Amino acid sequence: MGKKNKLTKFAEVTSFKNCFEYNKEISGKWNQDYFPKANKITVELACGKGEYTIGLAERNPERNFIGVDVKGNRIWKGAQYALDQDLQNVAFHRMQIGNITEYFGEEEVDEFWITFPDPQPRKGKAKKRLTHPNFLAKYRHISKPDAVLNLKTDDTGFYEFTKEVIEEEGLELLLDSDDVYAWDEAPEELLNIQTFYEKMWLDEGKKIKYLRFKLHK
Repeated sequence: MGKKNKLTKFAEVTSFKNCFEYNKEISGKWNQDYFPKANKITVELACGKGEYTIGLAERNPERNFIGVDVKGNRIWKGAQYALDQDLQNVAFHRMQIGNITEYFGEEEVDEFWITFPDPQPRKGKAKKRLTHPNFLAKYRHISKPDAVLNLKTDDTGFYEFTKEVIEEEGLELLLDSDDVYAWDEAPEELLNIQTFYEKMWLDEGKKIKYLRFKLHK
């Protein structure tokens, strides 16, 4: 993508009615001020082009979905699709995930998805991993007591790191697969919603891992 195209999309996305940018006023008021129906809220962290935000929203019209990412030009694709399809249960918010507690209220979120994040493979970068305990503490602050987190990744190191965090934090692991496409009981949304990066990793023969766990003890 050329620089001009990126800048054009970045400018357009700031004007989309389903997009927010560092908006603290919406905190705690997503169901009240934005969504037509007050339903359970799922947040996709580092959503990129929003493939999972969109895919889940289309399959679950009785829930509300918010894609979060810092890159406005990435959000553009999912946001534009949602507008074209008149998906009323979708929104996107440009923000830094490290400051996520400023943009959601306490106990506002019911579920999180993280799909193919930067694994931050260097040991010195562990605190930047989106399942590091510091991040989990932020997610807990804005989530319901029964909230869950779903992780989908191609990276074995990130997958194992997250399992270690789950054990160290004393959290309940609900589902675990080190190869979802060889898993007979894989949930439909794991197989039929694919991100840009997932397709790329599958083409390279990589196995896709999945974890689902409770955020609160």
